[in-house]
Amino acid sequence: MLPVSQFSVGDLTLGGGLPFVLIAGPCVIESEAHASGIAEKLAALAARLGVPFIFKASYDKANRTSGRSYRGPGLTDGVRILGAIKSRVGVPILTDIHEPSHAGPVAEVADVLQIPAFLCRQTDLLVAAANTGRVVNIKKGQFLAPDDVKHAVAKVTDAGNTRVCLTERGTSFGYHNLVVDMRVFPIVRGELGVAVIFDVTHSLQLPGGGDGVTAGLAQYIEPLASAGVAAGVDGVFMEVHEDPAHAKSDGQNALRLDLLEPLLHKLMAIDSIVKRAEVSARG
Repeated sequence: MLPVSQFSVGDLTLGGGLPFVLIAGPCVIESEAHASGIAEKLAALAARLGVPFIFKASYDKANRTSGRSYRGPGLTDGVRILGAIKSRVGVPILTDIHEPSHAGPVAEVADVLQIPAFLCRQTDLLVAAANTGRVVNIKKGQFLAPDDVKHAVAKVTDAGNTRVCLTERGTSFGYHNLVVDMRVFPIVRGELGVAVIFDVTHSLQLPGGGDGVTAGLAQYIEPLASAGVAAGVDGVFMEVHEDPAHAKSDGQNALRLDLLEPLLHKLMAIDSIVKRAEVSARG
């Protein structure tokens, strides 16, 4: 078993068998006031519970099911809003990029550049993200086996950037459905030595299952998150919204904000047991 990679993200450390990092926020920036408000509430909760926290929101959802769906404020306004949140709230920022030309401008603000699952094999995008020197979070494509991701990781490390992690977000299972293979976590962490994040809420999507929108099964967030943390992860990724029914993107699989604290208490308890066992196994 390889040691799991570890690196800094802003003032926190991810990987290496440390307690999990929470990555959370709305799917997309709906407005500056909305994104800032959620960031402040999430940061306050994480600080109170002692959970390392990275704020996540997208400035452009370029892969929405329908061309009529809301995509976000776009690159210029999105980067400005994320920069304002980073300055005001004092938390690291994660956001996804869809084009190589976006890597540089986004890296001026974001601590983590995320590669969307559908684009995880796009060499130019991976290399552009790697060249910024920022942490690169690769979402495992819904079509990839866990051992296949070593090639995407290598595109980043071969460009000279070893600060790379992988996010599991489910695997396509027939039409309009995803499943999570819990073997992914020990394979990626133990056999590839790469820090792994579990995107719980996207794993509960029903892609395209809502007649032009992505449906979801948010009622299963707690058991799925618990299982993933028990399998051993370095980060937990969840889209959070105070009113998911009125979210502009992915509302059907988002966690309601007031349900986050009790869930975190449970996940922290599970994680503590798992990480103590890992330390013990290493001798």
